[in-house]
Amino acid sequence: MSESISEDKIIILDLLGFFCPVPIHETRKVLDKLDNGVIIEVLCDDPETKHDMPALCNRLNVELINFTEKSGEFIYRIKK
Repeated sequence: MSESISEDKIIILDLLGFFCPVPIHETRKVLDKLDNGVIIEVLCDDPETKHDMPALCNRLNVELINFTEKSGEFIYRIKK
């Protein structure tokens, strides 16, 4: 698991290789400490996140901007 900031100031949370409940738990921890308007990109490969990540965004009242699936990896772009 790693957290970094891209050139366009998006926080990237790499959760590849982690399975339920880690991706949702770690995403929530990062979102809880961010200011409104900040965008994070969550990278993961746990298929359960396809259901759990939209539910988390709904519960936290944050915007799931985009979802991409590529070669078994899932990329969620979320705006707090």
